[in-house]
Amino acid sequence: MRLVAPAVAAAVVLSGCAAQDPLAQQAAEGNNKNYIAGDGSVTEYAAGDRGEPVEIEGSLYEGQTVSSAEWPGQVTVLNFWYAACAPCREEAPDLVALHDEFRPQGVQFYGVNIRDGKENAEAFERNFEIPYPSFNDSDGGVLLSMTSYVPPQAVPTTIVLDKEGRVSARILGLADKGTLSALIDSALAE
Repeated sequence: MRLVAPAVAAAVVLSGCAAQDPLAQQAAEGNNKNYIAGDGSVTEYAAGDRGEPVEIEGSLYEGQTVSSAEWPGQVTVLNFWYAACAPCREEAPDLVALHDEFRPQGVQFYGVNIRDGKENAEAFERNFEIPYPSFNDSDGGVLLSMTSYVPPQAVPTTIVLDKEGRVSARILGLADKGTLSALIDSALAE
């Protein structure tokens, strides 16, 4: 009987910690939406705090292998998505507009589809007229290499890489067009 009170107290303390984390709270809700929406938080990393360039290699749906080793000198935007994700659908037109706006300045965009087969991914890209390629990351290789910045179930997440291939900014959740534009501008200005 004496062990029950400490166990209950520990459970209350632990549940209080988990309830304060919005991603953990969504996971615990069990509402079957099959993704954990980010909170829209934006993180910018100062140049001195960025660490090493990211190391990514994966296959695009077209079959071509792409490596982040090819990206130095260019600002790169990575958007983690999948077709059934409602916030991914909502932000798609803004990502297309930003791609079109920044392409003349050498900014490259890549989608990272974490779930869909080729047919579903291509249908999404046709529907939203996505002009940039996407990694077929159904095996999780790109996501795994980015887990320091992209929580595995927080989709969408958008990453901006600086000209050295380091993470300069992250948007966890739906990417606001104006915010992402400002983050890309900042990376270009460096």
